[in-house]
Parts: sequence; C-alpha cells; structure tokens
Amino acid sequence: MAPFLGVTLETFTGIIGTVLAGIALGSWVGGRAADRYDPRGLLGPVLVVGGLGAVAAPPIVDALGPAMRAGGPIEIVLLTVLGFFLPAAVLSTVTPIVVKIRLHDLAETGSVVGSYSATATAGAIFGTFVTGFLLVATLPSRPILWVVGGLLVGGGVAVTARPSRSSGLVRLLVVAVPSVGLLQLVPSPCDTETAYYCARITTEPDRATARVLWLDTLRHSYVDLADPTYLGFRYARLFGDVFTTRLPQGAVDGLYVGGGGFTLPRYLDALHPGGRHLALELDPSLVDLAQNELGLSLDGPIEVAIGDARLTLEDAPDDGFDVVIGDAFGGPSVPWHLTTREFVSAIRTKLRDGGIYILNMIDYPPLGFATAEAATIASVFDHLLVLAPREYLDGEDGGNFVIAGSDAPFDATAISALSRDRQEPAIALTGPDAVAWIGGADVLTDDFAPVDQLITTP
Repeated sequence: MAPFLGVTLETFTGIIGTVLAGIALGSWVGGRAADRYDPRGLLGPVLVVGGLGAVAAPPIVDALGPAMRAGGPIEIVLLTVLGFFLPAAVLSTVTPIVVKIRLHDLAETGSVVGSYSATATAGAIFGTFVTGFLLVATLPSRPILWVVGGLLVGGGVAVTARPSRSSGLVRLLVVAVPSVGLLQLVPSPCDTETAYYCARITTEPDRATARVLWLDTLRHSYVDLADPTYLGFRYARLFGDVFTTRLPQGAVDGLYVGGGGFTLPRYLDALHPGGRHLALELDPSLVDLAQNELGLSLDGPIEVAIGDARLTLEDAPDDGFDVVIGDAFGGPSVPWHLTTREFVSAIRTKLRDGGIYILNMIDYPPLGFATAEAATIASVFDHLLVLAPREYLDGEDGGNFVIAGSDAPFDATAISALSRDRQEPAIALTGPDAVAWIGGADVLTDDFAPVDQLITTP
C-alpha cells in the first residue's frame, strides 16, 4: 500500500485497525460455524481460501491503489479492507475451528482454549520477528506471500483427506486458483522493492540525462547524470540560493540527513571541491540503487552511514560541518523523530560556528506542520529562515517549504533576489517576520510530535 498511500502513522493505524476488525469478525464467525457444522469439514476450505486471499492481496492493492493515491483515512481503510480484510477474517476462523475439533470434554475447555490461544500468539510473534528482521530484509514481499499462501493451500488440501470432503474443495480450487493466478498479471508499481520503500526511477522527457527517483508516492530526488550542478526541483534550487549567500568559498563539509538520490552531496562537491560529505541513509538498497542507476560513486569524498539518522548522527564529529541538510521523508512527511527540538539540538552540535541547518519539508494549509517545525528550529538557533513562494506563506497553497536555522544571520534580500532572477520568486522570512509567521505554533519535542496529524496534504 505504500506506493499509493505512503508510510505514515495514519497508514499504520488504518491497517492495524482494519486487520484487527477482520480478526475479530473471523474469530466470531469461526466459532459459530464450528458449532453449527462439522469442524473437520471446514478446516481445509478455510486454509485454502485464506491462502489464496493472501496471494491475491498484492495485485488487488496494485489494481485499486491508483484510484486512492495519497488519500486520507477513508482511502487507507477502504484499500486495506479490499486487500487484507478477507484473508485476515478467514484465517482467524482457524483457531475456534481447531479448538472445536480438539475439545472432547467440557472439563478440558480451559486447557484446550488456552493452549491454542497461546500457540496462535506464539505463532504471531514468531511470524512478526522473522518477517520484520529477516524476510523483508532479504526478499520482496510478493514471494513471501506466495510461499505463505502456497503452504496454507497445501495444508488445506492435506487436512481434507476424506473423499467425502474433497469434492467441494476440488471445485473451489478449480475456480479460485486460476482467478488468483490471473490477478498476478497486474503489474507492480515498484522497480525495486526495498525493506522500506517501493522505489522506481523515471526519465524526464525534456532532459535526456535526467532521472527522477520515486519513493512510494513521492518524487524524492532529481539527478542529472551529466551535470551534478543542475537542480531539477524548486526546493533544491532554493537550497542553492541559501548556499550561494552563506557558504564559504572553497571546500565545504556537508552532513546529509537522508541520501535518496544523493543530489545535494554531488552538487556541493562539484561547486566546492575538496570537502567531506557524509550522508545518513536508512535504506542500504537505496544506496545500491543510486550507485547502479543514478551514477553515485563512493570512491571519492561522499561517504554513507547506514542506519537511522537519529542514531548514526551520534557518530558524526562535533563541530565538523559547514552545513547539515535535512531531506528525509516517510511518505509526504518528515519522520517525526527527525523533527523534534532534541534532534535539532543534536544537529547544532555538529555544525561549526555560523553553520547552517537547512530542511526540506512539505505542508499545505493550514500549515500546522510547517509552522511547528519553524518554531522548533527557532527554539534552538539564534536565527531562522523560512523560504517559500508567497502563496504558500500566505496559506493560499502549499508544497515544499525550506526552513533553515543558524547562529549567524541570513540575508533575506539576497536570497529572495536570486529566486526572482530565475523567474520563480520566493519570499525569505527572517527575524520578526518569521516569528510572526510562526504565530502560536507549538515546539515539537520527543514527548509530543504529532507530525502525521499536523501535516496537511492536498
């Protein structure tokens, strides 16, 4: 679902709630059915239907997801229902059916029910750990589901040994298996499925050497294979305006929260050669993708530290960088733990005197996230810069905002003039103007950073 709805707290909330509803319904229906019918005749078909439903879920989501792209809670719940509610409900009938089969004496009710409840919970824990720590890190999700679905279907056939029970199951298999097989023809939106993202690379029709890296629903990075100084996204050009007015001549050392396509490390290295560039990237598969398809070389001044930026930041040298660039996203929002005052304070320790922390973020009216993040940066640094088109700042529209903090002042006039010269004017707010724009927005902290609720998407 990530390629269509992103990876946010709302996405996880919708998925977990919907699947739990399926489990609750399946447990209730399974118990009623086991009391009404011969449970031994139910178990095989239930396993088969559940296995086929698991295999069918990804192509169903791929087929219906584009119509719900970047949707809100309603779309998240609806797509989860269509893709995952049925297999969750069907497979949840297994426990009460098995309990009914094994329960021969009411005196054993507690032991039988308790043992199968414990077994089901232990299986869920095992599946969670193996999937999260091992399988997703080594295999795409579809083969995992094919194997699980195949094992369920095989188990369903195996437990339906009696001829009197097998005829209905055969009819089910004859109809369902070809149907699920046809669903697999629905193309996946991913070129590369990493442990965190559905990633794909597209070309730009108006620039033959340009490539765009998509992560889930977001156009994340624009890379010109022939010219690292060409910045294809407006927010990146606004970064360039700030760099032009503030960075020293000669070599520049940069720290990057998020690597993606590694556009900005290559940009600064080309314009300020001789510096060190350290990118903190969560996903090793994105580094491989950037090397294989986006021309990234790690043999020179660009280095990568793999892991969550909140943790890998601790190993970066204090007072070691002229600029820290924040460009990490989970869907349309910055991961919440990379937005807080505690994280920004840690960033400040990595900057030299007069260094800049500059952040790319997305928000739309009423700009709850943008103003809160600006307030957070202002609570740590002496000087704040908010940079965006006037209609964004006035709350008439939204998109990418550039927010920066430093202990040295920004030249708002010079920064705005550079964007006007390119015929894409942006307003640079500093000092009292920036404070007035923030209004009464709360500072984000590790105790309270409801980023996914604050951010507004179109």
